[in-house]
Formats: sequence, C-alpha cells, structure tokens
Amino acid sequence: MIDFRLDEEYEDLRNTVRDFARSEVAPVIGEFYEREEFPYEIVARMGEMGLFGLPFPEDYGGMGGDYFALCLALEELARVDSSVAITLEAGVSLGAMPIYRFGTEEQKREWLPALCEGRALGAFGLTEPGGGSDASATRTTATLDNGEWVVNGSKSFITNSGTDITRLITVTAVTGQKPDGGKEISAIIVPSGTSGLTVQPKYSKVGWNASDTHGLTFDDCRVPEGNLLGERGRGYAQFLSILDEGRVAIAALSVGLAQGCVDECLRYVKEREAFGRKIGEYQSIQFKIADMELRTHTARLAYYQAAAKMLRGERFKKEAAIAKLAASNAAMDNARDATQIFGGYGFMNEYPVGRFYRDAKILEIGEGTSEVQRMLIARELGVAG
Repeated sequence: MIDFRLDEEYEDLRNTVRDFARSEVAPVIGEFYEREEFPYEIVARMGEMGLFGLPFPEDYGGMGGDYFALCLALEELARVDSSVAITLEAGVSLGAMPIYRFGTEEQKREWLPALCEGRALGAFGLTEPGGGSDASATRTTATLDNGEWVVNGSKSFITNSGTDITRLITVTAVTGQKPDGGKEISAIIVPSGTSGLTVQPKYSKVGWNASDTHGLTFDDCRVPEGNLLGERGRGYAQFLSILDEGRVAIAALSVGLAQGCVDECLRYVKEREAFGRKIGEYQSIQFKIADMELRTHTARLAYYQAAAKMLRGERFKKEAAIAKLAASNAAMDNARDATQIFGGYGFMNEYPVGRFYRDAKILEIGEGTSEVQRMLIARELGVAG
C-alpha cells in the first residue's frame, strides 16, 4: 500500500516549525533583511527548539531524528524566509554533518554538541574565486610542518563563516599529489580565530540578505595535524557525498519558497480588486496560481522520494539531482509569477514576494547549478561519461 501521509512525529515537527515561522520569524525578518543583519535571536531560538540537532544522535547533543525531519523544518522556514532557512541548512548539512560523517570520535565530542544546540555554527570552505562548480580545481594548499597543517589560499561565498557564533570552517585543500598525478585533496578543520585566517567583509548580495556570507583567506594558517577530517586524500569524495544530501535539503528549502509564493498569492487575490472584481475571480490569475501549486506539489514529491531512498540506504544521487533541479525551477518560476500577480506591490520590499523573488535565483546556483544537476542526471542514466 502506498501512503504519502506523514507519520505523527513528522507532522508534529512540521506544525511546530510552521507555527514558529509564522509567529516569530515572519513579523520581524523583513527588517533584518533590509538592514542586511544576521538574526541572532531567531537563530538562538531555533537552537533551543533543537532544529540544528534534528538529524544527529542524542549522544552528541542531537535530537535523534533523521535528515527528512531536517527537510521538513527547512520547507516550513522557507515558506516565510529563506535567509533563516539557509542558515539552518548550511549549519547542519555543511557545518555539522561532515564532522558527524567523517570525524573521529574525539572530533565529534569536541564540536557536535555546540553545533547541535545552535550555540555555534560551522561552515564548509569549498568554492574558490576561480573554481565555481569545478571543485577539483582547488588551489588552496595545506602542507605538514612539525605536526601542523599550514594552510594557504582563499575561499568564496562561504555561508555562516563570519558570525559571532561561528566556531569552525572545514576547508578543502590540496595536500599532495596522487599516484596518477592528480591532486590529493583533503578536508581540514580550521577553528575560527586561528592566526592567519581572515574573514573578508560580507558580500553585498541580491538575496539571502539576512544570512551570513563571506570570502576567506588563509595566510600560513596553522592548525594541528589532528584537525584532518576523515581520510587524507578523500576530502573531495567526502564533500561530494555531503553535496548529495545537501541537494535534498536545498530542494526542500526551494519547495518552501515555492509554497510561500502560493500562500501569499492566495491571500492577495482574495483582497485585491481590479475593474470591480476580486482579481482571484479572473481565470488568468486562477490558471497562474494553479500552475504554481502544480510546480510546488511535484517538487515536493521529488524531494520526498529522494529523502526516502537516502534513509533506506539506497543510491539516491539521481533522485537528489532531480529534486534539486525541479524544486529550484519551481521556486524561481513561482517567485516570478507571484511578483506578476502582485503587480507594482510585488516590486516593493515590504511585501514577502519581493523578498522571495530576490532569494529564488541562488537556488538554481548554490550546491550545484542547474547545469550540474542535468549533467548528474545524464550520468546516472548512462548517457554521459
């Protein structure tokens, strides 16, 4: 029997996060967004609720849930605001998850409790100024010297890297050469405040303006040899597996934004009048909203399936790419249609759809562009090398 209803525990979580997003995030986040200010109070409340610890065992300070629980929370947050949602997504999937997946027991005990409780944030430094989607083009280096890694290089567009509660950045760096002549890329934990690590001024961004994003430079930045995360030379492969999971999370976030566009439009078309009628009475508006709901519903099913395969331990690379591609497209298309329905008001920052429009585009770029997703799908189908 096929049953798409959520278990009671998932449903309770979704309702709890939905209430939080509507009552505590929605009334104030617009002001943070316009000031380009990180919402520390909201993040602290999310930590108190256990959202940063959702997919981690209780032994490490987590909630004992799973990755799908995180996805449900991300969807509900993004229905109201994507800056808050991406702070959670990056903090969990890019900050804490690599420690949990690949760290030693000592590293897990040292870092995970604070990350799970939201008292600290972690970041992952992969992208470089000349790298973009080609992560194998890493130029940052790390060499061993008297029991320490000496890191030199730079990273770009790193989420959660410069907040007052950022505690670590996991960095991919070239640590040698493989037997085939290729780069040996490893992952190394660099604690915040380490000498030689410089957090560049925050970016001036089109969207996600209440989230934290910086470039990083490393100038003879020294950390203990024991800060190697996982196996030496496996840093790139480790991160690819983290990206597969992260794409399901970004798909959930994208679905939330798409659904938020539907929510706002449903309210607006019942109030706004044109030519003596509520605009929701016009078939052109009805069809546009129907298409928005169609995209959202389809994208949600896609990320549900990808998450289900992930939790069963099955290969889910293709499904993750499909979900990310479908959901980011839905978010972008819905944001454009919602702005059109709102007309001139949709172009004003005081209305959520204007913020949604600014936030949607990055979903087609971050954690693998739409072109990369198509490439991955083709590879999984066996029609690409």
